[in-house]
Amino acid sequence: MCLWILDSLLNRPQVVKIVGNLSLSLTLSTGTPQGCVLSPMLYSLFTYDCVSCHESTQILKCADDSTVLGLITNTDESEYRDQVNKLTYQLVQRK
Repeated sequence: MCLWILDSLLNRPQVVKIVGNLSLSLTLSTGTPQGCVLSPMLYSLFTYDCVSCHESTQILKCADDSTVLGLITNTDESEYRDQVNKLTYQLVQRK
């Protein structure tokens, strides 16, 4: 079963169709396929250890999306921006 799941995630051809025109095929081996029933669970596993590092920020994860919420006081956005940068770095390192 693990090999079956792995096979469905690696080397996926993708094309884009706009007004009847198809792009060239591109092979993907990152992320999860849109619409796949396993995608929300896999996304949760990928982002399991993404936790907030500041008391003034929170990371909300839902299905296949993440949001950073931050309390900005006296126009000081430093903790919020730091959290966004750390989350972005964590997710990019996994790809």
